[in-house]
Amino acid sequence: MTAFKKAASTADGADEVDDEPAEVRVELPVDANIPHDYIPVERLRLDAYRRIAGAMSAGDVAAVRAELVDRYGPLGEQVENLLAVASFRQLCRSLGVTEVAAGPQGLRMSPIKLPESGQLRLSRLYPGSKYRELTSVLTLKPPTESGRVGADALRGRALLEYCAEVLQDVIPEPVRVG
Repeated sequence: MTAFKKAASTADGADEVDDEPAEVRVELPVDANIPHDYIPVERLRLDAYRRIAGAMSAGDVAAVRAELVDRYGPLGEQVENLLAVASFRQLCRSLGVTEVAAGPQGLRMSPIKLPESGQLRLSRLYPGSKYRELTSVLTLKPPTESGRVGADALRGRALLEYCAEVLQDVIPEPVRVG
């Protein structure tokens, strides 16, 4: 299942489906950017951001990574984080998820459609999670580094990996026919 933007109805009333992938909003505490000392020229830095944002597959992300290393040298943590966010966006897009955000209530992911069996699995794997079927929103307790109350919240790539694991655990794989 892939999420795509839907265009407005045409003059004859037929709906057109645009091939442009849906925008995926990721608002997580991840220090992800291209530092000025890594790519000092603003035009080139903006071009690198555009290339990373345009990566639609794991192969695209790998190609951008290889180009950055070739042109500018080893990647720093912030650039690695930016590429990890791009990979996470690609995963979300492939699963039909368009929003993952950290807020005061916890991690919010949507839209997610879970059958009753998936909801039971969710409550078993992620105690304290809340699923709102009407709005297709999944809310999880903020994950911590050790899983203990009072521990520091997960941040950075560890949080991205946790979110990817949750999505892969709870969203059923599409059934392939043929």
